[in-house]
Amino acid sequence: MWYFITRRIAGGLAALFCIVTLTFFLLRLMPGGPFDAERRLDPAIRQNIERKWKLDQPLVVQYLGYLRDLGRLDMGDSMTREGQSVRELLLGSLPKSLVIGAVALASALAIGLAAGIAAAVRQNRPSDYALMSASMLGFSVPNMVLAPLLVLVFGLWLRWLPTSGWGGWRHVVLPAAALGAAFAGRIARIMRASMLEVVREDFVRTARAKGLGETTVILRHAARKAIAPIISYLGPATAGILTGSVIIEHIFAVPGMGYYFVSAPGDRDYTLVLGTVLIYSSLLIVFNICVDIVQALLNPRIRLE
Repeated sequence: MWYFITRRIAGGLAALFCIVTLTFFLLRLMPGGPFDAERRLDPAIRQNIERKWKLDQPLVVQYLGYLRDLGRLDMGDSMTREGQSVRELLLGSLPKSLVIGAVALASALAIGLAAGIAAAVRQNRPSDYALMSASMLGFSVPNMVLAPLLVLVFGLWLRWLPTSGWGGWRHVVLPAAALGAAFAGRIARIMRASMLEVVREDFVRTARAKGLGETTVILRHAARKAIAPIISYLGPATAGILTGSVIIEHIFAVPGMGYYFVSAPGDRDYTLVLGTVLIYSSLLIVFNICVDIVQALLNPRIRLE
């Protein structure tokens, strides 16, 4: 098991190194620079600015210097936000993005699992059709379309919830709902299909033959095995939630990492772009490694493969 974990971590670090390297060189190859918006700069002033940010050095030297600083957990200062370090900017905004993502994922799991189990238990009944129709609607509507609709209904018409900004728990509800709706629909359909396979297996019939109640059979026996495909789906779901939060944060004006992820490339802020890519990539890799470990614990054949 330790060999399996070590191999996954080594693979994740290698992937992170490749992502940082590609991002660094692609940024430098893009036309324009962080100070091109400054018009009519004196050549001497421009030369001093480039010397300050080490842009006058060869590209390989810049790259090795960035890796050296990164090894000391130093992401540098923002090139377009004077006096602010990348680490302070991102660590200040990261909790807001994580809260929205965590609430969206938790609510999607709770709603999706409950709907999938209920639909499987009542297969081919009106409630089954209603739940699956709702789940299909959930993942068919893009979150960039659903978010304005939620703002219109719950924010402007009913005035139950705030439509932008960041504060208490009420500011989390609409962004998390818009972000988690699609994943709740997919989880519901995956859970229903898995439950329909499991409830026909011998161990479920044996549990019923022993006189156990239907609720106990479904929740303690069938659902525990049927949840395995959901665990496999958590990796792509986490990736989708992290990338989708960029759009949601922009729509709801949440001061999270999504704001910097969108604005930094347009500003050609090299250090801030690299910082956001590094944080997002690290989160994706960590979550996928955790999913792999959980799958290996549940299914020893994965470790052998």
